[in-house]
Amino acid sequence: MNTFEKLYNDLKRKYGKPGGQWSLWCKRPKTKSEKEEVVIEAILTQRANWKNVELALNNLKKAKINSLRDVYNLSEEKLAIFIRPSGFYRAKANYLFHLSEFIIKNYGSLEIMKKVDTEELREQLLALKGIGPETADSILLYALNKPVFVIDEYTRRLVDKKKLAKNLNYDFLQNLFEKNLKKDYRLYQDFHALIVIDGKSGM
Repeated sequence: MNTFEKLYNDLKRKYGKPGGQWSLWCKRPKTKSEKEEVVIEAILTQRANWKNVELALNNLKKAKINSLRDVYNLSEEKLAIFIRPSGFYRAKANYLFHLSEFIIKNYGSLEIMKKVDTEELREQLLALKGIGPETADSILLYALNKPVFVIDEYTRRLVDKKKLAKNLNYDFLQNLFEKNLKKDYRLYQDFHALIVIDGKSGM
């Protein structure tokens, strides 16, 4: 067992199955609507705490905006009003509308989108406004079950704390985790979620 596998096992022992926000993101299998909810949440969680994201999600659900097609059929102005609690709401409304438009127009559904090569999809997502590596990889991993390891601030802090690497660059760390773990989206989902849970616990 290498250091990364041991770290995962330690976190799993400490926290068990990822709960809270992660109970949906790490759910397997997910329904069509659950996958679409993850895509929507991937945008709303940018620079926001989870309580505010939940308020925005509740607004969307009350207005019966439950799918990417619903988002696409809504004007950006109306969308911005519903997601206001998540912060940076005008920018996020723009990002979410164009992401939904991209998926609906190019693929029609996440199931069809999933069949495309991971690297190609990643490039397409990164070309969209407001989608950086962390958001793109979150969509690939948690909504499309693609085995790509998500790197965020909590991962960087853990790597630094455990002295696993000096280079904290996104691509370098992603490659480091993927090289040291078996290529399994279920493992990547749970491991990343547990890193965030651990980081937020302040332990």
